[in-house]
Order: sequence, then structure tokens, then C-alpha cells
Amino acid sequence: MNHKVIPCLLAASVLICLHLAEAQQPAKIPRIGYVSTSGDPSTPGPQVEAFRQGLRDLGYFEGKNVLVEYRYIEGKSERIPSLVAELVQLKVDVLVVTNPPSIRTAKQATKTIPIVMVTTGDPVATGLVDSLARPGGNITGLTRLTRELSGKRLELLKEVLPAISRVGVLWTQGPSANFKEYEPAARALKIPLQSLEVRGPNPDLEGAFRQAVKGRANALITITTATLSPYRREIAHLAIENRLPSMYERSDYVQAGGLMSYSANDSESFRRAATYVDKILKGAKPADLPVEQPTKFEFVINLKTSKQIGLTIPQSVLYRADKVIK
Repeated sequence: MNHKVIPCLLAASVLICLHLAEAQQPAKIPRIGYVSTSGDPSTPGPQVEAFRQGLRDLGYFEGKNVLVEYRYIEGKSERIPSLVAELVQLKVDVLVVTNPPSIRTAKQATKTIPIVMVTTGDPVATGLVDSLARPGGNITGLTRLTRELSGKRLELLKEVLPAISRVGVLWTQGPSANFKEYEPAARALKIPLQSLEVRGPNPDLEGAFRQAVKGRANALITITTATLSPYRREIAHLAIENRLPSMYERSDYVQAGGLMSYSANDSESFRRAATYVDKILKGAKPADLPVEQPTKFEFVINLKTSKQIGLTIPQSVLYRADKVIK
């Protein structure tokens, strides 16, 4: 009898030891890759901070139960392929990308790593996803409808400046940015546009503003691109120096000294990106997660800037502002 019991006890002991060893194995910490179009390692900026806050709200704390690998474009779009490739090689569990060139690069780089996008345009029209309801493939996330709000920005400029005669459009060439996207609304409002195209990696901003003055533009719109994002303060300073009322596609330009912006709520969009990351880490497939469109829009005015350029914002416009910087 003992000959039968002893082997059974030994086998049971081995199984128990194996079970205990497995139980003591530390859980795998998920790794997120994040390609940012604004900020740098020393000053990540409000978008990255909003994403981090979204993670914290969901119980993720960097360095404890999640790792985030940040990569910053720093105004150099040519860096995008290498940054994305680096994160793909690291085999991150989720890849977060925040502008159309980065999203397209990520889509080409991997068909297996889930991708969470925060894009400015229509992801269906640009071929990033099959549909908003069922994206298909390995990409989902949010669209900020940045270009679709071009008409609203021009309308607000005209309300602030009823005698507006020409609007300069500061932009850089790229598949996701073109001043022509403002032309239909400009024709409807009978506002001539002036193209102020600059080229990276070191855009000639002073030259663009000289063109604006020479062309008698009396207002400015800046199209958000990875090339121009690092120059928010310089653009705001030049607009003030040339006494040009300025409108932007993101509120961080106004925080940097620009006059006005109208856009989807920046913080809300990037906090929501963390929600997608959470769902994917818990097993959801990007193909089954609908792409979100913004529900909150934000009109921001910088009164300090308006005083610097000698412009009085009508009370009717001020009342509609979601945020006023004094």
C-alpha cells in the first residue's frame, strides 16, 4: 500500500509546487507606445498630460501597472517612420498615434498591434477604417473633425471683424493639411484667402508674415500640423507683432498667446484615447470598437492678446466662449 501512496504524494507535492511557482510569477505589465505630435521629453504638453490623466482615472499608473514608451516628432515629420518602427520592434501591446501621417505609417508598419488613433479628419474618407461603427482591421479611436469645423472658424473671425477683407492661411504641405479645405466656406462668406505656405523642418515664419502684410491680410488662420506645432509661441508672437487677429484649430495655440480657437475639446479627446487603450488591454478588438466623434466643442478667447493688438471682442462673441484667458 505504501508503494502506491508515496508516488501519489510525491506527484501531488510537485503539482502544488508548480501551482505556487506560477502564482508567484509577476503579472506581465502592458506596454503602450505613444507617438506625440506636440511637446518633447522635457515638456510633454497638455495632450500627453490629458492621456496620462485618462490612464490614471482608469487605474493605470506609469511604472507600476503600465509602461508607456513616448516618442516625440518635435516638428520633424520625417522622423515618423523611424519612431513608429522603433515602437513596433519593441512589440508594444497598444500603439497610440495622434496625427494622420503617424496613423498611416503605423497602419503600414503593423497589422497585428492594436492602434488607437486621435485623428483630425474623416478616417473613413481617408481610408484608415472601413466605417465608424465597425472599423475593421487593427485601428480604432477618435476623430476630432478638425477640418469639418473650418467654416465655423471663419464665421467667428467675421463676427469679431465684420470688415474682414482677406484671411491669411498659414500651413505646411501634407496629405492631411491643405488651405484649400477652407475655400468652400470662404467663398460662402465672401472672404478671400491668402495661402501662406511654409516648409519644414525649419519653417520661415517671419517670411510668411511678411507675405501676409504685403498681401493685406487682416486676419490669420493656422492649420495644425506636426511641423508647426512646436512653433505655437513664435506664431502667436508674430501675429501680435503684426497686429493680426488669429484663429487656430487647437486651444493650446491660444494658451501660447494666440487670439482664438474653435475645436473639439482637446483634453476630452486625449483622455478618451486612454479609454480605448483600457478596453484593448482587457481583450477588446479594435475592429469591434466604434470610432468616436466629438460631442464637446470648445471656443477659447485670449483677452490679453486682444488688448495687445488693440481689438475689442464683441460682447455677443464673448458670451459664447467656453473659456476666456485674461
